Amino acid sequence: MFEIWLSEQSQDPLYLQLYTQIRQQIRSGAILNGARMPSVRTLQTQLHISKTPIETAYQMLSSEGYVVSKPRSGLYAINAFKPEHTLVQAPITHHIDAALRPSSQSATSAPHVIDFNPTSLDVQTFPFRIWRKMLNEALENSAELLCQYGDPHGEYAFRTVIADYIRQARGVVCSPEQIIIGSGISYSMSILTKLLAGYPHIAMEEPGFPKVRDHFGISGFAITPISIGNKGLSIEELERSSAQLVYVTPSHQFPTGSVIPYAERAQLLNWASARKAYIIEDDYDGEFRYFSKPIPSLQSLDHQGRVIYIGTFSKAFTPALRMNYMVLPVTLTRKMESLQALLSSPSRIEQWAMQSFIEQGHWFRHIRRMRNTYRKKHSTLMEKIRAHFADHVEITGHSAGLHIQISVKTQLKPEQLVQMAADHGVRIYDMRGAWMDQNADAAGDPKVYLGFGGISEAEMESGLLRLKKAWSCLSEE
Repeated sequence: MFEIWLSEQSQDPLYLQLYTQIRQQIRSGAILNGARMPSVRTLQTQLHISKTPIETAYQMLSSEGYVVSKPRSGLYAINAFKPEHTLVQAPITHHIDAALRPSSQSATSAPHVIDFNPTSLDVQTFPFRIWRKMLNEALENSAELLCQYGDPHGEYAFRTVIADYIRQARGVVCSPEQIIIGSGISYSMSILTKLLAGYPHIAMEEPGFPKVRDHFGISGFAITPISIGNKGLSIEELERSSAQLVYVTPSHQFPTGSVIPYAERAQLLNWASARKAYIIEDDYDGEFRYFSKPIPSLQSLDHQGRVIYIGTFSKAFTPALRMNYMVLPVTLTRKMESLQALLSSPSRIEQWAMQSFIEQGHWFRHIRRMRNTYRKKHSTLMEKIRAHFADHVEITGHSAGLHIQISVKTQLKPEQLVQMAADHGVRIYDMRGAWMDQNADAAGDPKVYLGFGGISEAEMESGLLRLKKAWSCLSEE
């Protein structure tokens, strides 16, 4: 057991003292890479404090990659600053960047690595001039408020604008009082793990978003993986489970790209109503759909108050803004009143700027421009993949979002395909961190993932030519 010293004289809160000391011990090597971390209960007993600061510290360490949750085992230290000395090698699954698993160190030494990163956006289409104007206007128009704290739920006028926008764009029906403006998915999940503590069993998509899974795992929730098919989450598996919560990405499942059809959405809502369960709907890719009109959000079909809706500006605008929004059912909004201390909204200045950006029509014009840009890139990538690889690959999960899934007809493993690409200066992804069961993705043809948001068409063509050379052995199989 490692040593932690908490000082009553320190001006830092307990969670920050814990976080700082554990991080320092991991970085210094006092806690070895791969070492199992003490459980929340163990630290409670050792330090004689409540579990809340311990959970908060662990969540911060997880979000920064210093610890990782290993399903049904516990938390393990990850030390990227020292050589590995450990008996335990835990897979890094703490958030999307780790799940993407960039190919290898050899790729970084190749001249001009072409990176098909699924999280990258098109920087050329960002409205720099207009956004700078919105920030300046926010400072000028709200000067008298700059020295005051804002509403921890988020600025009320901004929440009113968000309510109107998501009603128009995604059919979400809510009042401003139901909306909580946050600083990203980690913030929203931290709130929900406390708000939903009375529902300790959650079902998660398999494969799914590891960052969300880790938040619930660290907070002591039982997690049941539910397999993903062509129609998204298996409703039959969910009904056989004893879960009281489920987290889904119905508009564009991460990472497979499947979309839950209308009939299955109705079944999912019936399950939640019958079991008095809650559905956490992450609509992070809701704006980008290429082959048909967007399916209404789950929340828009919910008449029983069972859906918690989460949206973000990260994919459609920029992840640098660190701003999202969460819509709670009315019953949970009332319950939230007893947990106000958990709330801390993002920059008031950026909220005011985004409010004006939407009110003045810039947001809708920006979305139209992004849809056209990504639709063209999406079509080009599909055409070039079919031209270069013909029958050797199958493109799936391509109806929405900013990445596609490719099934490669080979006996090779996904990590081998990724390594071969890296050796030729191309970065693609196998998303192994998205599976709770690391062997679950071994069934069928190996799958890899290519994003297209952040690369030009010229880079796309060059990258695929390199990939074709890297995978030249496919034509021999």
